[in-house]
Parts: sequence; C-alpha cells; structure tokens
Amino acid sequence: MTYPINNRYEFVLLYDVENGNPNGDPDAGNMPRIDPETGYGIVTDVCLKRKIRNYAELVKGDSVGYRIYVKEGTPLNQNHQEAYVAKGLEPGKKANASQVNEARRWMCDNFFDVRTFGAVMTTGDNCGQVRGPIQINFSRSIDPIVQQEVTITRQAVTRIEDIDKERTMGRKHIIPYGLYRAEGYVSAKLANDETKGTGFSEEDLELLWDALINMFEHDHSAARGKMAARKLIVFKHESDLGNAPSHLLFDRVKVAKSETANPPRQFGDYTVSIDKENLPSGVEIIEKL
Repeated sequence: MTYPINNRYEFVLLYDVENGNPNGDPDAGNMPRIDPETGYGIVTDVCLKRKIRNYAELVKGDSVGYRIYVKEGTPLNQNHQEAYVAKGLEPGKKANASQVNEARRWMCDNFFDVRTFGAVMTTGDNCGQVRGPIQINFSRSIDPIVQQEVTITRQAVTRIEDIDKERTMGRKHIIPYGLYRAEGYVSAKLANDETKGTGFSEEDLELLWDALINMFEHDHSAARGKMAARKLIVFKHESDLGNAPSHLLFDRVKVAKSETANPPRQFGDYTVSIDKENLPSGVEIIEKL
C-alpha cells in the first residue's frame, strides 16, 4: 500500500437503471425504494457500498491488505479473533485500551472496507471502532420513478403435490427508467491522522474510483436490469482539510431533462453541465467518466 491520502475530495456519481430494480425495499414486498412524498427513487448507501466491496474483492481477491470484512459466510467475530491471534493477544480475554488499538490497527491494515468505510468492531474480541474516510449519501433519482409489478410464469412447479399444475406464477418489480445521483466525501484527515487514521491510501483511492465506474458491470442480473455508471465528477482539494464547502461544489453539477422527453427513457434525454468558472482557490475538477 502507498502512503495515506493528503487531499480532501468530494464526488458526484450519476448512474441509471433500465427495466430493473436498483434497490428493493423489504418492507414493501421488494418494490424499488421510493420517497412516498415526492415519488423520487432512492438507493441506500449500503447498497452502493456492497457493490464497491464486491468489486474490490473481484479485483484484489484475498491479497494482503485487501480482504473484505463485511462478507457473506464469514462471521465478523471470526475476523476479530484473527486480529487478536495476529497481535499476540488472547482471544476471549478482555483487552486494555492499548491492546484494542493494536487490534484496530491490524484490522485497518488488512481489510479494505474497514479502512475505507469504517466499522464498529466491539463484539466478541473487541477491536474498537473505526470512522471511515469515505462516506456516501443516499442516491436519489433525478425525476420521479414509476414502479411496475410484472407477472411472470414458470413452466416448472415447486412442490410435488402441485405436479398436476401446468405452471407457477411469480412477480418481478422494475422501473422502466431512472437516472440516479449519488454524492460522496473523502476525508484525508480520517485517513492520515496519526492516532485515529485508517491509512486509506492513494492506491485505495484509485481502487475506489475504479469501483464506482465499473461496479455495475460485474453485478448484472435479471432483477437489476441494465444498470450503468454514466458520469463520475470529482472535486479535489489542495489541502487535507479542504478549500471549499462541499455543498457549494455539489451545486456546480446540474442535471437537466430534455423538454421533449416526458418521461425520460434513456441517459441521452438528460444534459449534464458542470460549472467550472470561478472555482474556489485550491479546488480542481476531475471528470473520471
């Protein structure tokens, strides 16, 4: 791994979905998540973080420093126990503050998602808490979405007692088209602080940008339809504390719908503009996609 990052960043990610469900709501029969007051679609931060984790694991595997902490089939406490053994601590025995910090450091060094997003690792063998330098807001669609429930049939039946039936019925939930906007933050201070920093590095940062651009390419399924990253706009600050408020930078990215597209059916029905005039001193705009 390279040295921890020394620049603050913000980013805007635009991605779309066609004939799919980007993030089902288990409290609503797995229908696409929606703001009931406005009709705009929502995708949680947890959903995007899962895709970033999956992409990182696909690219790096279990290589040193790039294992995944929040992973299907691996109890979290098992990772905590491994940290204790690696640092010469006794699993199952209460550790003092210094020992907990040693275990915390080991977790940051070995798990990409811990030093990226942070984690609460206080169950079982206490490995402390980590506040991650990367934070992502809920995504929100540019326009209200239309939820559709599509009935499907399956030629095979499930139960033996239903063998006389010709077919069984099922449902899929989709939206015909939706363009979503996610905004995120990269804190250099939470990466390079001598006592609480996670060590999130320049190499980690490049993997994050790569994941944001390509994560949908390796997450295709019939349920999610056609999802694609469309634009990734990054604001880079000269300093680790930053040179301008994030909300003012986000306001520079505008997405406008074509007047003839009602409703929009493709990304081409939108125009994305970036105000690059009179940028605050010490801020650079980088278009990654």
